[in-house]
Amino acid sequence: MPEDHDQSLDASRVLAVILGGGRGTRLFPLTRERAKPAVPLAGKYRLVDIPISNCINAGIKRMYLLTQFNSASLHRHISQSYKFDHFTRGFVEVLAAEQTLSDSSWYQGTADAVRQHVGHFLNHRFDYFLILSGDQLYNMDFSKVIGQHIKNDAEVTIATIPVDREAATGFGIMQIDADRQIREFVEKPQETEVIDSLRIPAQTRNDLGLGDDEDQYLASMGIYVFNRDVMLEYLDSDHIDFGKHIIPEAIDKCRSFSYVYQGYWEDVGTIRTFFESNLDAASELPKFNFFDMEAPIFTRPRFLPASKINGAAIDHAVLSDGCIINRAQISDSIVGVRSVVGDGTMIQRVVMMGADYYESADSIDHNNTLGRPPLGIGSNTRIQNAIIDKNARIGNNCIISPAGKDENCDGEGYYVRDGIVIIPKNAIIPDNTVI
Repeated sequence: MPEDHDQSLDASRVLAVILGGGRGTRLFPLTRERAKPAVPLAGKYRLVDIPISNCINAGIKRMYLLTQFNSASLHRHISQSYKFDHFTRGFVEVLAAEQTLSDSSWYQGTADAVRQHVGHFLNHRFDYFLILSGDQLYNMDFSKVIGQHIKNDAEVTIATIPVDREAATGFGIMQIDADRQIREFVEKPQETEVIDSLRIPAQTRNDLGLGDDEDQYLASMGIYVFNRDVMLEYLDSDHIDFGKHIIPEAIDKCRSFSYVYQGYWEDVGTIRTFFESNLDAASELPKFNFFDMEAPIFTRPRFLPASKINGAAIDHAVLSDGCIINRAQISDSIVGVRSVVGDGTMIQRVVMMGADYYESADSIDHNNTLGRPPLGIGSNTRIQNAIIDKNARIGNNCIISPAGKDENCDGEGYYVRDGIVIIPKNAIIPDNTVI
């Protein structure tokens, strides 16, 4: 099935809806004070910048972002980052769950979230709904997805990715025919016989160039294209969730096709996947390429000074804008915007999110009288396998490491999740603290 970029695609026929997710409990404490799509990524971005950038790169400039928890920072990021000129009719708008005279409930699921705001969507002319997730890391040309959808005369298209047998039990798995029409769908199959029956057939593997491995399966990525009338029909029902309710029924009743994606894709839904995905950006050949200028990742323009390095030893690290790094050792780490790192400090496998502001001399003096360290990391401190959230104050001569601790536990001023120490936003770690 050809997948060439459809130069004739009119992106104004597409309305994108990005699902911001629920409380983001698996990313706690990073989601303690912010919505999941607003969690910082790779030093200077936010998770939500990924689906928004993919849309912009495909010419799709009408986007709604649905969220319901801790949405203030997300609103601020969106309003400061994405401003289209008056002649494009483009927008990125956050729609938060709200109580009305007729409905006092929160979102009950992904489909319910879309249903509650359908009135906003119908204010626009469009032919296709593009449904996206706000917490995935990937680079996909949506014009190819929409182009294939149109070419197939499809009513529903579901983006899928080949996965191995072990991963197949955690996804909705599709079986497709030679034309990539979906013939079967099983949500998180567990029985051996069912899993065996869902293998990608040899001829399809050959057509897709997937090699000789027989144990490959097509997993739903949670990325959907619906014809407008089909979507409205499903929203005019009591279906609560796309993956659990609408997709299985649509595959049975509609012309449903798979768009098979074979690039890098990661569902950044847990602390472990978030941590590893961030650190991968510091590797020599990252799986996700932030340096691809044909498909750039956009974010808020901060107009910060270039980072200043005062004799540090830096190995495989990403340094963001506006940092001041003194004679420290930094390896396999992400250093976020406005980060300050003191002399003699060692940082290894650390995701440091940086700060929202620079601290003035008066503020430093005031905090010093209160026994609080300045923003950033002090001198002669050692940090390994940790996430340092924004605006943290870590003093001198501290040791922070998950060594010897349970995989998941809470302590004074820190959390351990998936074997990674997390220093939460605005935390204060005094001098000489050992974690």
